[in-house]
Amino acid sequence: MSSSATVVENDRATASTTVPGPILLLGAPGVGKGTQAKELVKLWGIPQISTGDLLRANVAQSTALGKVAREIMQRGELVPDSLVNEMVAVRLKEPDTAKGYILDGFPRTLPQATWLDGRLAADTQGLPVVAVSLNVDYNQLLRRITGRRICPVCQRIYNIYSNPPQRAGFCDVEGAALAQRADDTEMVFAERMRAYVSQTAPVIEHYRAMGRFAEVDGDRPIAAIAAGIVAAVERLRS
Repeated sequence: MSSSATVVENDRATASTTVPGPILLLGAPGVGKGTQAKELVKLWGIPQISTGDLLRANVAQSTALGKVAREIMQRGELVPDSLVNEMVAVRLKEPDTAKGYILDGFPRTLPQATWLDGRLAADTQGLPVVAVSLNVDYNQLLRRITGRRICPVCQRIYNIYSNPPQRAGFCDVEGAALAQRADDTEMVFAERMRAYVSQTAPVIEHYRAMGRFAEVDGDRPIAAIAAGIVAAVERLRS
């Protein structure tokens, strides 16, 4: 085993004895937050809490909050922060959150961060949120997004820059012509980046000012990034 692999494994072993508490993963579109959230879920045995998943689950299960959300969405309106906050509050009461959880997509704005901090502060036994931002160069993110191609048959994902098919434009397994998602364009990506920066910059500064923010290089192998997040959380919790 290489020395770098040993470091990763050692970090993972250390993390297994760490109480992670609430962790907010931040990062621009395409940075790999979902992949890293899954790594941390396996590592610490804590849940990933995505507001998108929460919203869909509440609507599908026709909970009281879900019924309100469905009516709002049927009118073509955005679900307000207050309703999303309530869904999060209910989810955080579940027993699987006792050691901590990975927050994905929430808090996205400063008012959401302020609400969450206030709620967690009311629990004198709990830990506050620590925020970890995955950083990847803009041009690298652009290549990840605009280079993505998907097989319409098996859903295998390729990237024309970093993981191209053996025959350009066609799936290695099915032989089907690969497709590009309508929103995997430079124009859409640039707009999503502008929205991310404008919404998230205040959240980053909020947690940075409180000494609960760290940055991790996200342009590395998956295991190395996970080890970096673990090390960052350990520093912030020390």
